[in-house]
Amino acid sequence: MKNLFVSIIVLTAGIYSGNAALAAPVPCEEALKELRAAEAAAKPSDADKVKISDLEAKGIERCNADDDKRADEFFSQAMKILGK
Repeated sequence: MKNLFVSIIVLTAGIYSGNAALAAPVPCEEALKELRAAEAAAKPSDADKVKISDLEAKGIERCNADDDKRADEFFSQAMKILGK
């Protein structure tokens, strides 16, 4: 019975730690590099360029504030506009 209890605890801890690793945000500097590379490869319209530039500026502001999660959200929105 004791071994079963220990096994359940170990299994549960492994599942939760694995989910936490998947949910961890990408470092915002890496996300910004990916966005800039995608932006250089794509040819967005002028209206989309304005939106992307605004989202990039907001993301950089959050990145400088060490808020990687929100920065990544802004960069992700810009990537969606680029079709990535």
